[in-house]
Amino acid sequence: MLVHLADWCYRQRRLVVVLWIAALAAAFALSSSFGGETKQDYLQPGSESQSASKTLQAKFPQQAGDTVQVVLHSEDGFSSTVVRTRAVDIFADLAAAPHVMGVASPFSEGGASQISPDGKTAYALVALDKTADEYTPAQAKALIEPVLAAGDDTLRVEAGGPVAALSQSAPVGGEGIGLIAAALILLFTFGSAVAMGLPLLTAVFGLGMSIALGELLRRVVDVPDWATATAAMVGLGVGIDYALLIVTRHRSSLAEGRDPRHATLTAIATAGRAVVFAGLTVVVAMLGILLVGQPALAGFAFTASLFVLVTMTASLTLLPAMLGFAGRNIERLHVPLVSKNQHAYDTTRWYRWSRFIQHRPWIAAMGGLAVLLALAAPLLGMRLGFPDAQNDPKSYTTHQAYDLIADGFGPGFSAPLVLTVQGSSGNELLAASDKLGTELAEVSGVALVSSAVINDAGDTAVLTVVPTTSPQDENTEALVDTLRDTAIPDATSDTDLTVAVGGMMASNLDVTRGVADRLPIFFGGVLLISFVLLMMVFRSVVVPLKAVIMNLLASAAAFGVLTLAVSGGPLGDLVGIPQATPVPILLPIGIFAILFGLSMDYEVFLLSRIKEEYDKTGDNALAVADGLAKSARVITAGAAVMITVFLSFVLGQEVLGKMFGIGLAAAVFIDATVVRMVLVPATMELLGDRNWWLPGWLDRLLPNIHVEGHEVTDDETAAPEPLVPNAPVPAGTGPRT
Repeated sequence: MLVHLADWCYRQRRLVVVLWIAALAAAFALSSSFGGETKQDYLQPGSESQSASKTLQAKFPQQAGDTVQVVLHSEDGFSSTVVRTRAVDIFADLAAAPHVMGVASPFSEGGASQISPDGKTAYALVALDKTADEYTPAQAKALIEPVLAAGDDTLRVEAGGPVAALSQSAPVGGEGIGLIAAALILLFTFGSAVAMGLPLLTAVFGLGMSIALGELLRRVVDVPDWATATAAMVGLGVGIDYALLIVTRHRSSLAEGRDPRHATLTAIATAGRAVVFAGLTVVVAMLGILLVGQPALAGFAFTASLFVLVTMTASLTLLPAMLGFAGRNIERLHVPLVSKNQHAYDTTRWYRWSRFIQHRPWIAAMGGLAVLLALAAPLLGMRLGFPDAQNDPKSYTTHQAYDLIADGFGPGFSAPLVLTVQGSSGNELLAASDKLGTELAEVSGVALVSSAVINDAGDTAVLTVVPTTSPQDENTEALVDTLRDTAIPDATSDTDLTVAVGGMMASNLDVTRGVADRLPIFFGGVLLISFVLLMMVFRSVVVPLKAVIMNLLASAAAFGVLTLAVSGGPLGDLVGIPQATPVPILLPIGIFAILFGLSMDYEVFLLSRIKEEYDKTGDNALAVADGLAKSARVITAGAAVMITVFLSFVLGQEVLGKMFGIGLAAAVFIDATVVRMVLVPATMELLGDRNWWLPGWLDRLLPNIHVEGHEVTDDETAAPEPLVPNAPVPAGTGPRT
């Protein structure tokens, strides 16, 4: 089927290009008219913080939205009439702004606690009509920037909270940097400007189509604001990788004397099959994220899967058409000092490297394992949690607001806990809630408990509990546990009150623990499915088992590097994370899914070539050497592209983007070097023919999937005869799949 499709695309190349251009234009037109908005829900399903949030939405609609903390600071103090009047005017203007439900001013009745003891810092709580997840960055900027513009040298104005953070977020994507880096790497890999342009053009078409379709996906799936940029990076990387593999095989066939059409079909029949399997494996790994049960990650999983499928489709349809246009001119515009000889693999450094490893397999295997374990060791010290405003760049208003609040009031005031109280009604509920607040104020770690606020229906009250420590402090986590496990149950044991602890800190803690509980299901599901798929492809139990173990070790090593980067040491200073920062649990899950998919790509690329050589010769040692020599160049080039693309995240200012880029870049580097170039050839040599062992009963049970494909014969490249109704089709006139 693949060869039939590639042959049609090759012969109808003008039509194929026109269809791709028309589809791209139509997709962008539809996305501009029917595209959805980004939306994310980070509340952990079934958690206490989700219950508190739903209660607020139902019973306190005016408090169901997010809150912006507008912080003012003046060295003259708010006892100054001029300063106080300016502050009152700022809050009055803010109360009339769109999306604002109300402003709790420090100068209104009961607001004295919102002025610092030294009288120089004050804050207002601005209630919004919806949560930060429902705002676009443009809407957040329109709300926050006029507030900040009201400040000057005598009266500083800063803003904190999720909406304020959204207003200053910069685009995460670095597609432009990735494309430039890919162009340079491909140029030196192929040695030809024409050959370099084909994978780039294919990837750009696939990326553009994916972005447009991703906009439409938002109509049916909640997609977080960071998902598209991250998926674009993954799509760009795999799109270039897939096209790179096919073009490399095409050029090898040309060098062996085949005509361009024959070479194209052979490339699709061999490398194209590997691309299909590799792409589907990435999709399986990405969709494995659904096992975590986190709504925001589900949108990312669907978006990334879409990008991979579209770029894979471009490699299998658009690329054969462009290879037809290139013909034998694919070697034009040659780069000096880069070899043109595609037959010289047996004398290249990669062949010699494989032989070097195979002659010392135990040393290579133990050395590679030691490197992975050493890199993975810091993982034991990784602290899971969520970065907050203190981890933002110092120039950000959220960081400035955090510092002012922490200095003036205490670190806990930046993210108080919100308690919903239900169980009675009216004055009885109000009195019981105030009594509860009085008792909770005596709990160690509590700085302040506000007076209870009851809703209009009189059936729900809200208490605000301010910790003495910052949101990411371990003592704050302990306080949440104390309130839930002992303090609140003890205080309400003789009442019918139902209390739920919510707020940003409680929500983050619930997400971390809820996702951690499902990690075994996530890891187990992805590993099991990948193991079965690889077993069907390579007809072996040993090869997929090794692949799973090595991928786990590579992931652990990458997370170890990430832990070093966020621990506040020299590596952190180098990448712009100067202080110790917790790692959100959602980040390792995303990195693992992407890494596992990409590493399976490299595994399939390498082992399919080794299996192809083994089937020809039956000599395991020679197959490993030849397979590595013939695939190492494309693997290292693809990995170099990926690493550069992911490192572009580090150039941004967002700490989460930096973490993501460091983790993925380290993962790809480790996988493409230590794993593919050392451990794989060493273990293949040590196990010999046992690599391909498969019990007979299992061989009969498993379906056959031939990823390594075959070289297309001259008969298969013959143009198919026109079909005549009711006439038999001559045998052997069509391409095989």
